Amino acid sequence: MNAPMSRRQFFKVCSAGVATSSAVGLGFAPASVHAEVRAFKLARTTETRGTCPYCSVSCGVLMYSRTDEATKKTKLIHIEGDPDHPVNKGSLCPKGAGLLDMVHSPNRLMHPEVREAGSKEWKKISWEDALNRVARHMKADRDANFVEKNDKGVPVNRWNTTSLLVSSTTSNEAGYALVKMARGLGMVALDTQARI
Repeated sequence: MNAPMSRRQFFKVCSAGVATSSAVGLGFAPASVHAEVRAFKLARTTETRGTCPYCSVSCGVLMYSRTDEATKKTKLIHIEGDPDHPVNKGSLCPKGAGLLDMVHSPNRLMHPEVREAGSKEWKKISWEDALNRVARHMKADRDANFVEKNDKGVPVNRWNTTSLLVSSTTSNEAGYALVKMARGLGMVALDTQARI
């Protein structure tokens, strides 16, 4: 239980309230100060619109980057919700609010890696090698497991041993093309990140 407030404590609280309301009345409002700090921080930056990569909601984000004069490298310095986006209207969930940390994380992979069978080490490979490797594995699996006809002799053209997971942040057109490709190869198991 709290002890009763003394006369001296009461006057301290009242003085702090009067000082705060006077400062706000003079134009030192927290919202305007925040807007000025934000404008100063984002001066000389390039604004780019994007989509949050985390889930199926596909919230809009505004990304601000600045080019360092000395190194001539562009660095992402700020990410926030896009107030003009119809999905999130400027708000972001905790994962979306942490996008800048994901971008600058020292643990973020910037290139493909592979761990050979029986090895404990990951080794860096080129994008071309990675795509060729995936294509070889897909072809080998399809050749070994493609079912052209069922036991009654009816054509089914199924490939049951490989599935496709489509990202929810791709456009409708890209998702449509991926599904057409997968169905053309005979894949039966198709899903999207939106259901995970």
